[in-house]
Amino acid sequence: MKIETDFLVIGSGLAGLSLAIKASKFGKVAIVTKAGLNDSNTVYAQGGIAAVITSDDNFENHIKDTLIAGASLCDEDVVRKVISYAPSLINELINWGTNFDKTKTGTFDLAKEGGHSEHRILHHKDNTGFEIQRALKEKIQTNPNITIYENHFAIDIITQHHLGKIVKRHNRDTECYGAYVLDINNESIYTILSKCTFLTSGGAGNLYLNTTNPSIATGDGIAMIYRAKGIVDNMEFVQFHPTALYNPGETPAFLISEALRGFGAVLKTIDGKEFMQKYDNRGSLAPRDIVARAIDNEIKTRGDEFVWLDCSHLDKSGLLEHFPNIYNKCLSLNIDIAKTPIPVIPAAHYMCGGIKIDIQARTSIKFLYAAGETSLTGLHGANRLASNSLLEALVFADWAIKDAQAQIPNINIQNNIPDWDDEGTTHPEEMVLITQSLKEVQQIMSVYVGIVRSEVRLKRAYDRLWTIYNETEKLYKESKVSKQLCELRNLVNVAYLVIKHANARKKSIGLHYMNE
Repeated sequence: MKIETDFLVIGSGLAGLSLAIKASKFGKVAIVTKAGLNDSNTVYAQGGIAAVITSDDNFENHIKDTLIAGASLCDEDVVRKVISYAPSLINELINWGTNFDKTKTGTFDLAKEGGHSEHRILHHKDNTGFEIQRALKEKIQTNPNITIYENHFAIDIITQHHLGKIVKRHNRDTECYGAYVLDINNESIYTILSKCTFLTSGGAGNLYLNTTNPSIATGDGIAMIYRAKGIVDNMEFVQFHPTALYNPGETPAFLISEALRGFGAVLKTIDGKEFMQKYDNRGSLAPRDIVARAIDNEIKTRGDEFVWLDCSHLDKSGLLEHFPNIYNKCLSLNIDIAKTPIPVIPAAHYMCGGIKIDIQARTSIKFLYAAGETSLTGLHGANRLASNSLLEALVFADWAIKDAQAQIPNINIQNNIPDWDDEGTTHPEEMVLITQSLKEVQQIMSVYVGIVRSEVRLKRAYDRLWTIYNETEKLYKESKVSKQLCELRNLVNVAYLVIKHANARKKSIGLHYMNE
């Protein structure tokens, strides 16, 4: 079955939903999301969104902090444009119904996080992402120009390749015509044709055994554009959040917001000694890459399973007011954070690399845009500054639709696209072939391509992954597609890119740390 729309949005986080709201003013919009509208990385964002909105702060400070965290690999022009553009979009979020915390005097209660020189993080308690998603979801559901396809999985974007034409890698003449989409509930595959397509499908935290990302974060957009021979770069920069709750068996790992350290919590070894000053004079508020490596080193050299994040010296009423979800989560595990330190470990959290886009959010494939974690904008460089991710998603979604709405009057929908052909395929006889391969990929990446790497580890990871890749591609060609099979295939593709790019960068920088 064919479906036609002006704008196709793949993904339903902040980037996708804000983009859809704006696109609906210029035409029909279809949102494809493989779970529900409440299932996105945005929902899991606790800390907040960074922006300069008071006279006590200024753009230059935020720019400097971002450049320092990015280890000189940021695109300074992009950094300046994003940060200076932010305040107007913050006001837009507020006008859409987002509630950010305020002080008793009515000013915004701004938090401070690692790498920031000022208090500039707007937040809603410790569930900012959930609050933003709630506001945007309400606007989406009442918009007559937006059709939502929940529980629909984008298998691949459609290009000239599907018309039998050869598509060369990084060919600037490659065009996107929409996507093949699987209805997960009835196993039907639709051909959704669009004038402009937007990949806002999030990151790939499920490359790793321990991640703060939901199960949907399987690198789908990155893998799709890679297979379509578009440009993907900087995939070696995988950010591990320093402080995920140590609770073996819980997936995803519960995030202990960086804002808690900004509030005064201190990292300690299990014998109660502070250790971050050994690694950085900013202590527990150093940028994430430094803190994650420090914790990883302490755990490995001491033989411990975790470190402590100590809040016991802080005001209990303040903890309850600012971090109710963290407090209640820990209390459910018999940890009263006002009295007892929290056991924490690093966990895979954010992809700083991704689909390369320009300042208009255009990818290397015509009529195809990307925004949010799935994209590479130049803002983050080698390490993302805390709370810059929601900001980036919001800004580039806005720039994407500004460019796209000017293009669609001159774009015709391609009506000669063939429907999905699965003739000769069958359902896999054993799902264990998929589930076991997924576990192997996660094991390979966690052991060999984690916080600390080496040439030997990367070589072993590549060799192990090559076998899984061949097995997965064979299974894919012979089988009827399923969400599980496609996610495995996507994670294998993304794992290859992380290993390939890590191998190419011989020297340590930012999130990419090589053991000499």
